[in-house]
Amino acid sequence: MRLAKWLLGLAVALAVLIVFALGISLLLYPPQYVYRVLAWRESDSFDWQKFPFHPLHSSATPVPFPVELDPRVETLFADLAGAEDWNQFLTHQRTQAFVVVQDGVIRYEQYFNDTQRDSIVTSFSVAKSFVSTLIGFAIQDGYISSVDDPITRYLPELTQRDVNFEKITIRDLLRMASGLDYREFRPLLLNGDDPLTTYYPDQRKISLENPKIVGEPGVQFHYNKYHPQLLGMILERTTGVSPTAYLQTKIWDELGMEYDGSWSVDSVKSDFEKMESGLNGRAVDFAKFGQFILDNGQVRGQQILSPEWVAEATQPWQPEDPASYYPDSFTARPGDPYYAYMWWGFDRGDGSYDFAAAGDKGQYIYISPAKRLVIVRHGIDYGIPYNEWLALFYKFASQY
Repeated sequence: MRLAKWLLGLAVALAVLIVFALGISLLLYPPQYVYRVLAWRESDSFDWQKFPFHPLHSSATPVPFPVELDPRVETLFADLAGAEDWNQFLTHQRTQAFVVVQDGVIRYEQYFNDTQRDSIVTSFSVAKSFVSTLIGFAIQDGYISSVDDPITRYLPELTQRDVNFEKITIRDLLRMASGLDYREFRPLLLNGDDPLTTYYPDQRKISLENPKIVGEPGVQFHYNKYHPQLLGMILERTTGVSPTAYLQTKIWDELGMEYDGSWSVDSVKSDFEKMESGLNGRAVDFAKFGQFILDNGQVRGQQILSPEWVAEATQPWQPEDPASYYPDSFTARPGDPYYAYMWWGFDRGDGSYDFAAAGDKGQYIYISPAKRLVIVRHGIDYGIPYNEWLALFYKFASQY
């Protein structure tokens, strides 16, 4: 009887605490944000159905890949994964789409788990590599002077919060080494940076007002989702158009994308792109982006983005002291890993290197210049762990 009363009292106390915490949250944050965090909880691969969006339109002159399927792709991947059947393996690993392109020709293309060629898949942090590329275009077009520009040149209001923002450059944002604080989750209410950069309905406001400087720029890598939001505002202010509109003209149209796409926005009122994640499209069009970067900014023989930018954004580089610059988790990635301009890199040590755009739930555009190879995987979830996919792609590129 006493135990029952004690349990009832505990339940009542917890309920009161939850109601109190919810009340405080509603005082501190917009109701829309509180609802999203509590109702939507962790992001999933169908977030594109939840958010408002800016549309992307298929190219007026779509250019499909030529197709010459190669059965060796399935055989080699199955062998490397220790699977009897590669297609079955991908199904079980919650894959939606898997595309392999070599020399600009589709060698393998399959869809799984109720997904077809024209099904929308999301990018998650693969979007960051698109943001990096748009910065390259904006520099080429003269809207931005250099990656060495201080971000306060374009976001002067940051100086009013802390004059040390003047030390942070665009390059620091691209390399995830700004010295800005970023803690994915905090124990107090809903103030973790991960939910804030995912669900807050005014990303301009939260990205300008929330980040605090805790270190010197360029000293330490720290993955930070405020960075693409700040870059998005720089793009918006310098080009005079939305990031989606700039993406449409510089990439979607030029690359001959076959399908429509979209870029999720934070809310109808704010109408600002979720620069950290919300780019949505079809797997084969994501492969076109990978091919464009593999071709050093060329499209059908025409140079539309500086090859020097592509090299600078993707090629191997290391800080003076990699051990203190990168976290210990970096050692779990294949090759000699590095992080360039929002591209994950894998130096092979023989003068060649691979690099990848990578996103939550196992979204990848993996590029091997030496093998003229692009691998695209989209998924409902990872299935196998994040680094195991990268290792699998790395081994495939080594042997194919």
